[in-house]
Amino acid sequence: MLDIRLIRENPEKVKENIRKKFQHQKEALVDEVFALDVEIREAKGRCDELRNKRNTISKQIGAMMAQGKKEEAEAAKSSVTAMAGELAALEEKIGVLDGEIRSRMLVIPNIIDESVPIGRNDGENVERERFGEPVVPVFEVPYHVDIMERLNGIDLDAARVTSGNGFYYLCGDVARLHSAILSYARDFMIDRGFIYYIPPFMIRSSVVTGVMSFAEMENMMYKIEGEDLYLIGTSEHSMIGKFADSILDAAKLPQALTSYSPCFRKEVGAHGIEERGVYRIHQFEKQEMIVVCDPEESAAWFEKLYSYTVAFFRSLDIPVRTLECCSGDLADLKVKSVDVEAWSSRQQKYFEVGSCSNLGDAQARRLGIRAKSKERGTYFPHTLNNTVVAPPRMLIAFLENNLQEDGRVLIPEALRMYMGGKEFIGE
Repeated sequence: MLDIRLIRENPEKVKENIRKKFQHQKEALVDEVFALDVEIREAKGRCDELRNKRNTISKQIGAMMAQGKKEEAEAAKSSVTAMAGELAALEEKIGVLDGEIRSRMLVIPNIIDESVPIGRNDGENVERERFGEPVVPVFEVPYHVDIMERLNGIDLDAARVTSGNGFYYLCGDVARLHSAILSYARDFMIDRGFIYYIPPFMIRSSVVTGVMSFAEMENMMYKIEGEDLYLIGTSEHSMIGKFADSILDAAKLPQALTSYSPCFRKEVGAHGIEERGVYRIHQFEKQEMIVVCDPEESAAWFEKLYSYTVAFFRSLDIPVRTLECCSGDLADLKVKSVDVEAWSSRQQKYFEVGSCSNLGDAQARRLGIRAKSKERGTYFPHTLNNTVVAPPRMLIAFLENNLQEDGRVLIPEALRMYMGGKEFIGE
């Protein structure tokens, strides 16, 4: 959510940002907020005027009574009563106007960073850098589910019976590999100074609207019927919500946290859920990074966060590349975002396995997260998030890049301690 002062002082900048995101239909919201802001400030000014008058007259009433000026005192009392009525009406109007302004401000997109490439959709994202040499094996690489089935590691048929498409049973060494990757990711981030968390897996609607846009919420979140609770789509939701309505000691920033959670997503508009694949699914698990920091530090943290994901994948010998997300591909709260994509040796192309985002102070404003120091007073910190790893999608890249010609899957050195010392699975 933007600072209202930006619309008040430079509405054209906000409109230009909307145009860069190709959301022209939202330009009218800026004018509406501007007009509502004028109206609410006039109402607040009138309230201040009435309160001052009421206080002055109230003090005079006692003096009038002491001087025997009963009729004048009664007239003054009537005046005070009328002011109280007008004040009540104005305060009710201010509440309504506040709601009208907030509802529009929640929809107006955040100001994107100047470095963000301008483009309409993810087809116009820009490659930044590649890490590792993509390998195309001399043998044919099967579809990832076929690899898992040969390893007796997945049961999609049973999951369709219990839950429908978009769900799965992992078993045996594949399930163990899944857990090993998450355990390694946890320790990988702890070794880099992040504090490990397991957060709540359900959050209230006030947190949902604080951490994401309405469009994202509609397309992603599962609502718990009869309760003010939603299943989280990522642990970022719970972790940022943890700081809601709090004032953080600036001396204790940055806060660098890493969290594990299952994730639940409706995947609306995802062109259907594959019957056999585990690339786009309703339920998965993820290790996440979350940072709350001073505004001046967020750009540096952004670069650092996605570099950790690159380092994680490279430690498992998986080639990756980074993509700068263009303006039209950024969710409304995001200032800047980079996707990390892993190499698919079967498809001979890269596919997304993680995303790093700088949200500026948007989430902090929505949730009332503030920081305080003697030098700066109270201010809104910046929030960032990034995927460390999200299996089972990551398993696709892992299995394809570590598959041997004889059908076995090599376990990289970094994972062997989590796999009971195994060098291969499928033996």
